[in-house]
Amino acid sequence: MTDWLGLSAAPRTPRPELKGRVLARALAPRRRWRGPLAAAAMITLVMGGGGGAWWAYRTIGTLTTERDGLVARVHALEDTVSTFIHGPATRLIQIPVSTGGRVGSVTIFADSVRHRWLVRCDGLAPNARDQAYQLWFITDSGMTTAAVMPMDEDKPMVMALEMPRGGEGDLRVLGAAMSIEPRAGSASPSGPMVFHRLL
Repeated sequence: MTDWLGLSAAPRTPRPELKGRVLARALAPRRRWRGPLAAAAMITLVMGGGGGAWWAYRTIGTLTTERDGLVARVHALEDTVSTFIHGPATRLIQIPVSTGGRVGSVTIFADSVRHRWLVRCDGLAPNARDQAYQLWFITDSGMTTAAVMPMDEDKPMVMALEMPRGGEGDLRVLGAAMSIEPRAGSASPSGPMVFHRLL
């Protein structure tokens, strides 16, 4: 019954050139995309590798700079500690203070040979926004500012200070004082006095 519809036709082998054209067409898209995809992958790898190398180079440079700065600070601190604390000409002055209902202290390591002080403030109450602690040298010619110290956080403060120098050499420092002054500091003590101590 299917004979009359032509459904029972015998299979025939295609001509050799047709088979070759079909196979060539089937394989052609792979060949066309293989080169550009490989090139794109290579560019991506090179760009990613180059970008990674640039990031590593910059990071190493930044870390090296930070390390060198920290090394310099450690050497400066070692010098300061060995000079002030262990020096034979260093005098230790401990001054108890009370600020904002808190008890704290100001410790002064006074080096009379190098004319420097190392000052550490512990337990001082943080300043109001428009105020700062101001440290004073009491000299034979009056009060001279040593440092303006705004304290915004509840942390100890450490600083090294050069002693004042007069017209013909060093002024004679007789003591130290601390007052609460405006944030920018004052030319002479005008606020509440935290301590006044002759050495």
